[in-house]
Amino acid sequence: MTTSHQGRCFCGAVEIGVSGVPVAMGYCHCESCRHWSAGPVNAFTLWSPEQVTILKGEEHIARYGKTSSSERKWCDVCGGHLMTVHPGLKLIDVFASVLPSVEFQPALHVNYSEAVLPIRDGLPKMNDFPAEFGGSGSLIPE
Repeated sequence: MTTSHQGRCFCGAVEIGVSGVPVAMGYCHCESCRHWSAGPVNAFTLWSPEQVTILKGEEHIARYGKTSSSERKWCDVCGGHLMTVHPGLKLIDVFASVLPSVEFQPALHVNYSEAVLPIRDGLPKMNDFPAEFGGSGSLIPE
């Protein structure tokens, strides 16, 4: 039996569905995510593109690519953030807050070298990204 979850933007004009199990879940501390989320840390759930479906309101999805490594998407009606597509990684980060029924089980912190809010939770703190995602794979002590 396939597990599926649905989420939506702030106003509900856009609805997203995901199926299966996320590839990874965790927290990003990079400056770009902090500015985008307007918070000190961003909670992510990573999915392969075939796991993510736009169920409603695709015409309301706006896009912005600050870099070639990410395309951020939001609802053009309410401004609610939805996801970030990472083409090079072939993954989509559907923001954890968009999927309330997904049991968020973070496994690590990425870009912890840029952290502005120390979090002492016992999870691995990556300097940047795991090596399999193009990072150094190096850890920072908690």
